[in-house]
Amino acid sequence: MKTPAVPAINTVAKRIVGRRDSVLARKNIRESLVSVAGLIGRPVRDTDGRDLGKLVDVVVRHGEETYPAVSGLIVKIGGRTSFIDGARISKLTKDEIRLSSTKINLKEYTRRPGESLLDADVIDHQIVDVNGLRVVRSADLYLAPLDKEIRLVGVDVSFTSFLRRVFPGTIRRRATPDRVVDWATVASLTDSGGQVRTAGPRSALAQLRPADLADLIEDLVGREQGALIELLDPNLAADVLEEMEDDDLQGLLRGLPAQRAAELLALMEPDESAEVLRDLDDEHRESILEAMAPEAAKTLRLLVTFDEALAGGVMTTHSVLCKENDTVAHALSLLVKHKERDISDGVVVVDSKGKLLDHIQMIELVSAKPAAALSDLIGPPFPTAVHIDTPLDEVIDEFSNNRGSSIIVIDSANKPVGRIMADDLVDALVARSAKRGFAQGSGALT
Repeated sequence: MKTPAVPAINTVAKRIVGRRDSVLARKNIRESLVSVAGLIGRPVRDTDGRDLGKLVDVVVRHGEETYPAVSGLIVKIGGRTSFIDGARISKLTKDEIRLSSTKINLKEYTRRPGESLLDADVIDHQIVDVNGLRVVRSADLYLAPLDKEIRLVGVDVSFTSFLRRVFPGTIRRRATPDRVVDWATVASLTDSGGQVRTAGPRSALAQLRPADLADLIEDLVGREQGALIELLDPNLAADVLEEMEDDDLQGLLRGLPAQRAAELLALMEPDESAEVLRDLDDEHRESILEAMAPEAAKTLRLLVTFDEALAGGVMTTHSVLCKENDTVAHALSLLVKHKERDISDGVVVVDSKGKLLDHIQMIELVSAKPAAALSDLIGPPFPTAVHIDTPLDEVIDEFSNNRGSSIIVIDSANKPVGRIMADDLVDALVARSAKRGFAQGSGALT
C-alpha cells in the first residue's frame, strides 16, 4: 500500500539521515511519511467513503521488531470510543483513514501487554536518542508502509513540529519535520505501565559506557528514569547506578519497586550499595534489604552500620579468600569464577583460624606452578592492613606509604573482612570535600 507524498520532506530527510541501514534513507519511505499528530481527529471512513468516526489514537505493539506495526485504531464513533483492528486499514493518508470492510466489531479498547498509544503515551514525552546520546522530547511521530504493514518509522524532535501541533486545521496536519530520528535508534520509555521495550535500542544501549548511561538517566524525570533502567541488563544497570550522582540515585530508587532496587543494589559493589542505603530513610532501606537474598542483606546491614569516616565505611567485602594449603590452581580458578568483580589483583591468604597471612598478587600466581601450595608463596613484602575502625586520614597515610592498588581491612581478631580500593578512597575523599565545602578564595578545605 502506498500513500500520497507528504510535501517538503525529501530535502530535510536527506539531510538528517546518516545511517545506511535507516529506513528513512529510502525514498519511498520518505515520500510516504504521515504525521501521527496530524492524523488525530481526522475521519475514519468505510470502503464507500462514509464517515464512521474520528481518530482518537493509534495503537502499536512493541516486540522484537525494530519498527512496530500499527495494531489498531481508537476511534470515536457516536458517543463511544471503539477499537478497530489495524488489519482493516486499507488506506492511510494525512487527510483520512479508509477501512477495508464496512462490517466492524465496535468493541471497547483494552490495553494489552506491549501496546502503546502513540498520541497519549509517546508524543510530547521524553525519549532517548541512542545514536545522539541525548534525551529529547518527541514533538511528532511518523508512520509509513513497510514490509506490507503500516509501521512507526520516525520521531520528530524539533520545536517547529511542537508549534505545529498547537495550531488547528491544515497547519496541524502538514508534516514539517525539522529533525527526524529513526525509530531504530530510539528508546521510548513511557506507556501506561511506564515502559516500552524496543529491540534495537536495547542492544545499542548495551554498547554505551555506564557513565554515559548515567548521564542519560539523570536527564530523565520520574518514571522514565526507571523505564530506562528496565531496558538494561541487570549487571549493566548496577554499573550505571554506581556512576550516578547521589541525589539522582536516591530519586531513582524511590521510583523503583523494592524487589528491583534490591536486585540492582545486590549487584553493585558492597561499599557503593552501603553508601546508597545509608542515605535512605529507615523504612525504605529495610524494605529493600528484606527483598534481598539473606546473605547479601546481612553483609549490607553490617556495612551500613560503619561510619563513613572510618575504614569500615569505605571498604568493599569483595575479595577472594584462600587457605594457606590451597593450591595456586585453586586460587586462579576462584579468580576466574569471580572475574566480574574487581578482585583481579590477587587473593587473600588466611590460616586455619581465618587470620590474615598474606595477599598473593596475580603476577605471583601466574608465575608459580599450578600444583604449588599458596604457603610456598607467602613472604615479604607483606600486605598493608588497617583495622576496621581506622580513621580515614590514617587510611590515606597507609595508601601513600603502601602505593598498592588496595589495602586489606581486618577486625579485632586479625581476620580480613574487606578491602579498600584506591578508587573507593578517592570517592570517599571527594564526598568528604563536598560536605565540608571550600574556603572562598583560598581553595582550602574548611
